[in-house]
Amino acid sequence: MKAAEIRKLYLEFFEGKGHKVIPSGSLVPENDPTVLFTTAGMHPLVPYLLGEKHPAGNRLTSSQKCIRTGDIDEVGDSTHLTFFEMLGNWSLGDYFKKEVIEWTFEFFTSKEWLGIPLEKFAVSVFEGDENAPQDIESAGYWKALGVPEARIAYLNKKENWWGPAGQTGPCGPDTEMFYWVGGEVEEGGVSKAAPEVFDGTDDRWVEIGNNVIMEYNKKEDGTYEPLEQKNVDTGIGLARLTAVMQGKDNVYETELFSEVFEKLNRLCNVEDSSDNGDWILDAKRIVADHIKAATFIIADGITPSNTDQGYVLRRLIRRAVRFGRKLGVEGEFTAKIAEIYINDFKDIHTELGTKSEHILGELTGEEKQFSETLVKGEKEFERLLFRIEKKFEHTGVRDTEISGKDAFKLYDTYGFPIEMTTELAKEHGLSVNVTEFDDAFRAHQELSRAGASQKFVGGLADHSDETKKLHTACHLMLEALRKALGDHVEQRGSNITAERLRFDFSHDEKLTDEEKAEVEKFVNDAIKENYSVSFIEMTVEQAREIGATGIFAEKYDQDLGGKVKVYFMGHGEAATDPETVQKRVENGGDLSRKADYFSVEICGGPHADNTGSLGSFKIKKEESSSRGVRRIKGVIG
Repeated sequence: MKAAEIRKLYLEFFEGKGHKVIPSGSLVPENDPTVLFTTAGMHPLVPYLLGEKHPAGNRLTSSQKCIRTGDIDEVGDSTHLTFFEMLGNWSLGDYFKKEVIEWTFEFFTSKEWLGIPLEKFAVSVFEGDENAPQDIESAGYWKALGVPEARIAYLNKKENWWGPAGQTGPCGPDTEMFYWVGGEVEEGGVSKAAPEVFDGTDDRWVEIGNNVIMEYNKKEDGTYEPLEQKNVDTGIGLARLTAVMQGKDNVYETELFSEVFEKLNRLCNVEDSSDNGDWILDAKRIVADHIKAATFIIADGITPSNTDQGYVLRRLIRRAVRFGRKLGVEGEFTAKIAEIYINDFKDIHTELGTKSEHILGELTGEEKQFSETLVKGEKEFERLLFRIEKKFEHTGVRDTEISGKDAFKLYDTYGFPIEMTTELAKEHGLSVNVTEFDDAFRAHQELSRAGASQKFVGGLADHSDETKKLHTACHLMLEALRKALGDHVEQRGSNITAERLRFDFSHDEKLTDEEKAEVEKFVNDAIKENYSVSFIEMTVEQAREIGATGIFAEKYDQDLGGKVKVYFMGHGEAATDPETVQKRVENGGDLSRKADYFSVEICGGPHADNTGSLGSFKIKKEESSSRGVRRIKGVIG
């Protein structure tokens, strides 16, 4: 069973259970400053898990694109991936434990769907603690479906509790599903398909799914309270499930990577022997994984840079290039690999097809730039190794550490990233004094490796009043930029904290003082007008007809009747009396045109109720973010 078939079956199954199929959200979380990338299927749905109404209803299903970089150094083994798809289904205050367990069991075990044998199936549930009781209810539902009691494990909070993604927010116990991949076993002289008793520490039991029962809210003081809206969040890694269903030892042996490996085998120019076979395999997996992740990240509007998502993207591309060179690949190759992924996924993730030229151009440009850096940096690194060896010959003392000063020189003089220096050092049995490097590096604004790892800690979007106001200011600024600079301006990303906004937009040139003043005036005039702010739910086609802006509109499948929220800021009826307009829209009536409002934009929220509450707006800094993208940092008050 291929991944495409599993994805199709999953969405069809839950659509048949009354779920609306929604498109994958962007890999870049909207207005969530605590994370750089979407790390789980629920991430784009946080406002709706907290009680906001979703345009598609309260039963949803999707195949969500995800990026996780916390284990980037582990990529190359049999399980870790940077990019993956997460199959998911959600109940937003609708069904609960009984239904999701019964449906999950049906999808996994019914011959009409995946047909996993019950004798190879096991589950775990939460054992309970001082914050929540033992999940006897879930265990009871599994037993009623025929899962033997010996195959139901009660595990602790570390194993069977999800969330919150940040310090506070929705969370709850989960129940996980496992599949035995170890082959037949002999117990008591009898050959069996799997062990009688489920042992969660035996890695031959592979987790294939997870039902999160979101019934608690963790508060700032560390205590838990029942959620007003209880939700269900199911997550199933498509790549892992595909490998299990195909009887493969790891995800890289499935068709998700097979064509890429065929291409790499033709491009590589190293001798594959028993002495070096392991590192060659690992290197190929790193190249395949990183270029795949980079392809999807670029498709969602990120370009290589020295900060935040752009920095992670740059690191992925450069790491792929370095391992490609180790494999003996000659000439530019990243775009050749990316083309395979684009062709494989463009039907399900249409942005890959529509942005293919841009994706290939960004990859090639970064590869060209880094190839020169790589040659110079590796030569200088070799000189460092030579000096260490000479010191050992003269003194008998061998250094085990590269100084932060030398590491910073590699970065500052040769453009060699600290991650590359650290990896090369590790390959030669050395470490790097990262603390010393950070001290030398403090005058720069580039994201350090330690800083990057902190960024990847999960978290919920901040829905404070100040953040809502800054989010509203982003809408006003986008429209102001389009008025001042032209209609070519599109949003390329945003990051909002309670203190400031950061807004990336498409534009090739640095803004003049006059242009910045003009943008500020447009925004402040809109604030003084005290425009009402409201949303109307409509189809993407309707949003396009009225000229709404929004970079995610193309992700909604019109065949499925996808709806979006369109926010209106102005004195027109859609902003001041949204309920009346909503009814008119639902009955096929006309909408006001964009010209009747200051801003009309597709967005999920949250926003201030009116622009007057923002007080005033000031641009603090305008700078380059990456090629063809500018960045504004601004404040209100």
